[in-house]
Amino acid sequence: MLAVVGYAVSAIGYAFLLLLILTVRKSGLAKYLLVLATAATSVWSGVPFFFAELSIEKIIFFDNVKNLFWLLFLASCLKDNFKNIQQVLARKETWLIVSLPLFGMLIPYLGHSLESWQYLIQTTIALEFLVLLEVIYRQSGDNRWALKPLILYLAVISIFDFLTFANALMIDQVHVYYLSSRGFIYAALIPLLVLAIRRVKNWGVEIYISRDIVLHSTLLLVAGGYLLFMALVGYVVKYIGGEWDTSIQVVLIFLSLTLLLALFMSTSFRTRIKVFITKHFFANQFDYRHEWVKLTECLESPQTEINEINLTALRGFLQAIEYQSGCLLRYQHGELIKLADVDHSDLNDDEITVLLTLSEFFKQKAWIIDLTELRTHPHNYEGLKINHALLNQARFQIIVPLYKDNEFWGMAVMLGAQHATKKLNWELRDYINAVTAQVSNFLFHQQAAKELAENAQFAAFTRMSAFVLHDLKNVLAQIDLILCNAEQHKNNPEFIEDTFETLHHTKARMEKMLSQLTEKHSTVASSESLVLLSQCIEQVVQQRCATLYPTPNVSVNSETEVVLDKEKFANVMYHLISNAQQATRDDGQIDVILDKSDNEKYMLVRIVDNGCGMSEAFIQTRLFKPFDTTKGNAGMGIGAFDAKMFLDKIGGQLSVESEEGQGSTFTLRIPI
Repeated sequence: MLAVVGYAVSAIGYAFLLLLILTVRKSGLAKYLLVLATAATSVWSGVPFFFAELSIEKIIFFDNVKNLFWLLFLASCLKDNFKNIQQVLARKETWLIVSLPLFGMLIPYLGHSLESWQYLIQTTIALEFLVLLEVIYRQSGDNRWALKPLILYLAVISIFDFLTFANALMIDQVHVYYLSSRGFIYAALIPLLVLAIRRVKNWGVEIYISRDIVLHSTLLLVAGGYLLFMALVGYVVKYIGGEWDTSIQVVLIFLSLTLLLALFMSTSFRTRIKVFITKHFFANQFDYRHEWVKLTECLESPQTEINEINLTALRGFLQAIEYQSGCLLRYQHGELIKLADVDHSDLNDDEITVLLTLSEFFKQKAWIIDLTELRTHPHNYEGLKINHALLNQARFQIIVPLYKDNEFWGMAVMLGAQHATKKLNWELRDYINAVTAQVSNFLFHQQAAKELAENAQFAAFTRMSAFVLHDLKNVLAQIDLILCNAEQHKNNPEFIEDTFETLHHTKARMEKMLSQLTEKHSTVASSESLVLLSQCIEQVVQQRCATLYPTPNVSVNSETEVVLDKEKFANVMYHLISNAQQATRDDGQIDVILDKSDNEKYMLVRIVDNGCGMSEAFIQTRLFKPFDTTKGNAGMGIGAFDAKMFLDKIGGQLSVESEEGQGSTFTLRIPI
């Protein structure tokens, strides 16, 4: 019955290890071979439960299956550059290594069923394991420390198997004590295999063992040691003998179980063990991976109002150190303003006085303050002078200062439940500092986002004003054109007719601008229509670009009508042609060429000049940047930007080719 328990524990242990390995997302040859070897060992451990009668032939058969997969795993460890199982099986050495277990599985089918042959093969396999382990250990180099647990795990198993079958070879049978012990030995060696998996990084397997599991494992170890001691005492009593031996054993069992139960129910005992584990088995007090995930989830919760943002920041502090109540305070103009609180009543006058005193200290030193420590060891806070009578009335323990741009901004005040406060040691201070950095970034980022949203409304108004000024400048240019030609052509009826037409056009543009400024929610009716681009461009050149030189030459290679807003397109062409005129000498040349694209899906408008040109850096960083101009006060810097935005909106494209001193070419791709 005891042997069955050992095999059951081994089967469960290896099955659990198999699940841990399968949960690892990383893939790799070592992982897959470990899965096979661990699964084979788990099945091997469960063999006694699969068969009602278990013969020595079946036991050895499953031994060979288990050994086959472990030898295959060791064969893959002989070199560290295997990519897949095919590369491992392609080597002759691999087939030589696994030949013994394969031969052992085939012996019953070859007519050789002598048990002595099977014992000899199993003994030889155990020696083969030891030889391979020595080879792997010798060639491991810098990886020797990581491989030691694996070497120890397989070496102990191989030595035990060697003793088992070497003894069977001498007496022609396997001793039952060896078979009964195998399950316990395999189960006891599982931690070595887990340690090896954690150490060897190039296997691609990373098993995480939580702090709670280690605590429970330690408690089980303590319980096992205690019960072992009581069993030895009982054995001594039975060995001494006497008529009272049975009664004494019963009394010892019940007293030991009672004492063990009392120890495990004691909170102080469990706390002492947990502190012992923290000090001696872990470098850190907190499971930082778990704590960081919790803090991230807390700060990622959606917030829309500033009050919700402040409350989320406070909760981030509280859950980080597992405190239950606190408040977030803003220091402004010598006063404290409560922004958020969790299960914390209003501050009384004494507490406010204490916090104001601490605020002056925070302006000088960014120290986290533990009021419990401050009461008992005030010398730890050099330079902090405070009324201890008021300090004893404070209902909080930890005060964490917050800083914005290296200026004291406010503080988080926190208190834990009774008997659950934490001592502010060096590790807790570092941890709270890291949490403070994250919470402060969240808090100030959210506040900045709110301010940015408000400023965006003013920026939108400013931007609209800039475009209005730009349009006014165009209107002024049209009026200036009329005045320049009035003295010479004022008696010409055609000039007067053109003047009235221009004035009507100017009036319509100004009315449209006033409408956009005064009617915030008005819907602008679409003015898109079929437009012949050449006609629109000719009109822009004659009516709006005639006062500057050189005069553009418009040529049409091929053309078709397109659908767009004629007035907006005219503004775009005016900006681009006017910029070309200003960049080109009066005796230079500007050509506006219209053509269809090769696939006839776009109309191409090229504005080519031989002016001063632009550098590639200027085109990439400044040309399409709004409100950036090279004309000083004479320009607004939004002409090229407006042209690009217009073409992007209609599904077109504006591209620029230019070379300093050679000229520029602006190409407009307009969808047909």
